[in-house]
Amino acid sequence: MAHVVVMYKTPKDTAAFDKYYSEIHIPLAKKIPGLRKFEVSKGAVGTPAGPSGFHLIATLHFDDMAAVKAGFGSPEGKAAGADVAKFATGGADMIMFDTHAV
Repeated sequence: MAHVVVMYKTPKDTAAFDKYYSEIHIPLAKKIPGLRKFEVSKGAVGTPAGPSGFHLIATLHFDDMAAVKAGFGSPEGKAAGADVAKFATGGADMIMFDTHAV
């Protein structure tokens, strides 16, 4: 299994971010080919020391890194990637990795 984790930093307007993210971005991202599961954080994103600078964390699940590359290279993946600039006014960090059970 491979994961893509998108960490959205706190935006200028959290209510506008939340509305756009749920109504526009999630449906767009769910069209990425090869996407098996899409999870988002619920409530505050914290650290062991207290609050974090992140507003929302999204975790996208794919079969493997080849599926991640194909999905994000598709027209749907490119559209979802380009959409981030429209609402993520605080910026976003994205990481990708393969996993294995231990």
